[in-house]
Amino acid sequence: MFTWDVVDPAPGEAVGPRQRLPWGKTIGLGAQHVVAMFGATFVFPLVMGLDANLAIMFSGICTVLFLLICANRVPSYLGTSAAFVGGVAAIRLQGGDSADVTGAIMVAGLVLVVVGVLVHVAGTGLISRVLPPAVTGAVVMLIGFNLAPVVAQTYWPQDQWVALLTATFLVAGAVLLPGFWSRIAVFLSLVFGYLLSWALDGVLGPITSVLPTGPDPVEHDRVDLSAVGRADWIGLPSGTLADGVPVVHAPSIELTFVLLVLPGVVALIAENLGHVKAVADMTGEDLDPYMGRAIGADGLATALASAFGGSPTTTYAENIGVMSATRVYSTAAYYVAAAVAILLGLCPKFGAIVNATPGGVLGGITVVLYGMIGLVGAKIWVENRVDFGDPVNLVGLAAGIIVGVGNVTLVITDQFQLSGIAFGTLLVVVYFHLARTGRSSTSGEVTRAP
Repeated sequence: MFTWDVVDPAPGEAVGPRQRLPWGKTIGLGAQHVVAMFGATFVFPLVMGLDANLAIMFSGICTVLFLLICANRVPSYLGTSAAFVGGVAAIRLQGGDSADVTGAIMVAGLVLVVVGVLVHVAGTGLISRVLPPAVTGAVVMLIGFNLAPVVAQTYWPQDQWVALLTATFLVAGAVLLPGFWSRIAVFLSLVFGYLLSWALDGVLGPITSVLPTGPDPVEHDRVDLSAVGRADWIGLPSGTLADGVPVVHAPSIELTFVLLVLPGVVALIAENLGHVKAVADMTGEDLDPYMGRAIGADGLATALASAFGGSPTTTYAENIGVMSATRVYSTAAYYVAAAVAILLGLCPKFGAIVNATPGGVLGGITVVLYGMIGLVGAKIWVENRVDFGDPVNLVGLAAGIIVGVGNVTLVITDQFQLSGIAFGTLLVVVYFHLARTGRSSTSGEVTRAP
């Protein structure tokens, strides 16, 4: 398991998953993977109201778990997943706290484990039949676009000009910066917004705006570093979150909240399928036998992290991009990256700096990232050539998308209701298969919808 063939090929030649460069170069590549995953891994916990330092530490732990379950054959890093951001926002809007959030995500992780086992036994064809690209694209789209009110009502109003400038920097950096730097545009835009906010505090003084903690505008510094001085250099993540729940806490499970995040499982399935196939294409290896393991490992990692108050995980396209650029697919580099992430997570002072990220900066980043999440759904459609001239796709998906994006609510009882992402996902799946089955029965033949 932990034996790699040591190679040192010429630049541009591939290094396989079961190979490694000399340790000096491997450590350098591992550090590069940390930089690639870093921005999104700690931004998404912040927007979900969870602790970024704990998320970074568990990203390292969960990456090791993933590599072990996949027998070191699938080189991937498990960073914080964006798939549950919409569900988390819905939970908080309905009065749930961080324990409710992590409890719901933990159950979703366990559901993903079950899916992984089924895929491992039955093959990937099962997923293709139940969740074809037309359905997964729609679910991913409504998850992303459902988040628009979170940006408009929570982050953007805290400092609209910093938000606008940060978003502009992110868009420009993603398309204008060369090579690797464009891949970490999220991280660079966060640093830019952070420094800009600090400079504006020094030049213009405090700002008056509405914070998430209260309905009325208050005067406050954009960057509050008071917690940094109190934090230790070395220690486990500790303290309390903004809603008063301890950073490390036991999850609380409530069915209504679980239903709000279950659509995220569909997104994680789509992500894992796409990422494992991408790695297989790059390495030239047949990774289909490990597809179920990868999905199940991601689910187990999500459940493990959530059990301690951490954030959900997923395989990261950012790190797949690093492998594409370097042609080094060694799993040894990912163990190094995991070790670095764990060490960062054990530095509370670093966590305090991360958690002090100004709301305006998060507004600028999320206005781009949330839109990108939604457009990934459109990307799934395009890549799989989903035909919207086909009524099965057009009619079968339409209602669910509007329900999900518009946050429509179906009140079943006073204590139980379906709304937004959960309700929209249910309609997407049910209506699509209803439309496909209905047409098949009337035409007398099975119609293959993409």
